[in-house]
Amino acid sequence: MAELPVGGAPPQPVRPAAVPEQNRLVPVGNSLGNGSVWDVDAVILLVEDDAGDALLVEEMLADSELDSALTWCRTLTEARRFLAGCRTPCCVLLDLHLSDVYGLDAVTQIVESAPDAAIVVLTGRAEADTGLSAVATGAQDYLVKGRLDPEALGRSVRYALQRKQVERAAAALRANRLMAQENARLERGLLPVPLLRDDSFEAVARYEPGRAHALLSGDFYDVVQTSDGTVHAVIGDVSGHGAAEAALGVCLRVAWRTAVLCATGQLERVRLLEEILVAERSDPHVFATVTSLSFAPDRRRVRVVRAGHPGLLLRSGARVSRVEPEPGMALGLLPGAGRWSVSELSLPGDGRIVLFTDGLFEGRTGPGSRLGEDGLLTMARRHGALAARAFVDTLVDEAAGAASPYGGLADDVAVLHLGWGRGEP
Repeated sequence: MAELPVGGAPPQPVRPAAVPEQNRLVPVGNSLGNGSVWDVDAVILLVEDDAGDALLVEEMLADSELDSALTWCRTLTEARRFLAGCRTPCCVLLDLHLSDVYGLDAVTQIVESAPDAAIVVLTGRAEADTGLSAVATGAQDYLVKGRLDPEALGRSVRYALQRKQVERAAAALRANRLMAQENARLERGLLPVPLLRDDSFEAVARYEPGRAHALLSGDFYDVVQTSDGTVHAVIGDVSGHGAAEAALGVCLRVAWRTAVLCATGQLERVRLLEEILVAERSDPHVFATVTSLSFAPDRRRVRVVRAGHPGLLLRSGARVSRVEPEPGMALGLLPGAGRWSVSELSLPGDGRIVLFTDGLFEGRTGPGSRLGEDGLLTMARRHGALAARAFVDTLVDEAAGAASPYGGLADDVAVLHLGWGRGEP
């Protein structure tokens, strides 16, 4: 058994004065033990000012099946100094009647000094209630000195170490769960809510991040109706699949909404998004594709600006067709060199436009084959008579089902179904 000397010097294998010469000692160096208790490498620290009781504990440990070194500190001050430098899991055998602290304050100070240490309190015969109070204060177990035996001591040390390990794991799990809940609330708050002035326009969206357990991805969309009645919509896709790309997607969406509300022109918004992307991206190879729409208040025309994004679907009655407006360069590929133009589409009286990101059609549907835009169009035509929500959900679910045998949809998916209601403009 090593006694920790006063003054902070490394513990040496010295004998307390009251320990008889014939009793066995467990010498330790600075590592203070290399034993294992239930497969947990641990140090056993005895905090006891009575040399006779210290010898008793040492003998009990020697007769138990524990294979851990014992270090002895006479005062709580010495024990706290030792624990401050201990990086190995530790079980503290703590007497409550020390020269520098008395009672449950000893438990409180050990918990404050070493919150990861397991504590077994050593009490007198008439102090069972004190032992229970010590457990309530933070100890893992208590033992009555007069009833000590090797089996009980060994079992108590093992139990205390394992209980502390379980407590730490449970605390970490709670912290992770709280963090996940907070992140979910944060992500949910960053999802777009269409800003429409009345129910004359219908916007239906489906958003499926590719990252497991995520609510946000690099795909983004938004819908805003301005005071003149024009409905502006955007859908975009930031390259990559990580949290940085998701954050950049949110940044671009918020910037786009701000630009719309500030009455910025449609082409100017695209240039602004590229400037922001270049300034905010974490890697110079990150780019984004975007399609921007403006539905005129007369309900007959839609102005489209397309920057590297897939085409769109036009629904009229049960008919579905694919439209490829004038394409332009994706944002961030060659900053400042992109040239975009406005295409104007005629919108039938019952016309609806469906925007989507490439994750919807890039899933594998066979060895070496993907759904593709042609396959998506065929699928959409089969369900052309469905209402907006059912149409969107069926597209996503059927595309995911086709890709399921081959790994599922590996990319983020966003679908936006847009159109005027049946009322007069």
